[in-house]
Amino acid sequence: MTIIPAFLSLLSLFGPVVSHEHYGTTLLPRSDDTTPGASFSYVGMTGPLNWYSLDRQANALCATGRNQSPTNLASDTNLSSSCSIVLDIPNAPEGALLENLGVAVDVFTNGTLTQRNVTSELVQFHFHTPSEHSVNGMHYPMEVHFVFQASDASVSVVGFFIDFGELDTLLEPIVAGLPDIPSHGNTTTTGPLDFSSILDHFCSNSIYQYSGSLTTPPCSEGVSWIISSEPIRIDVPSYDAFRQLLGFNARYIQNAIGEINLLENIARQLQGSD
Repeated sequence: MTIIPAFLSLLSLFGPVVSHEHYGTTLLPRSDDTTPGASFSYVGMTGPLNWYSLDRQANALCATGRNQSPTNLASDTNLSSSCSIVLDIPNAPEGALLENLGVAVDVFTNGTLTQRNVTSELVQFHFHTPSEHSVNGMHYPMEVHFVFQASDASVSVVGFFIDFGELDTLLEPIVAGLPDIPSHGNTTTTGPLDFSSILDHFCSNSIYQYSGSLTTPPCSEGVSWIISSEPIRIDVPSYDAFRQLLGFNARYIQNAIGEINLLENIARQLQGSD
């Protein structure tokens, strides 16, 4: 066994993990008995530094992939217009399913994303505290990810940073439902959801685009990331409600796209020191 796989295998094995980012897609339907949150976490021995060892075959890219997410975004580069992308999420006057997955809180509703003549379906959106991506090294208090899947099973994620300010109208009914889902597996129905503010926000601001990966195991690559350059807003009491339920659920910043994976780089340095 070479030093790199040996280094990456030092930590104990636990068992197969499932990807939260896949939840609700054809890769991990909601009808599956295995729900995310039971096998991986964001801290300790089941945290990101050990995701590879949770399933060394399935999660190899978590330690060796070179197009991994999240990444640091530079505010003066890679910005583009959102005009070529059509984000369509109808209002949900009867609310939507809100589920506690242990590692995240997911909302299930309908919507589409159309880019380069390909239309993908919205399967869920979920929240991270703090933000997973950073801009010029700065993290925001939160980040929300809208996960879309096309007919070929390819995944696109539309992300919005969330900063402090007046509570966005979309977030209010979701926050109101958080006390009803205190534990992993709990579900409830939100109040009416109005997506008009976030859709206007998307159309009014430039976006970051890059090809990266899932930010949960198995860290699959080829994910199309579209991130609004400007944050939506949340007030402090609502942020506290999310934080108390989610705790810390963000993967650490990965090396720049195309560069050697941080874990693999450490292994090579150890090999060179022998």
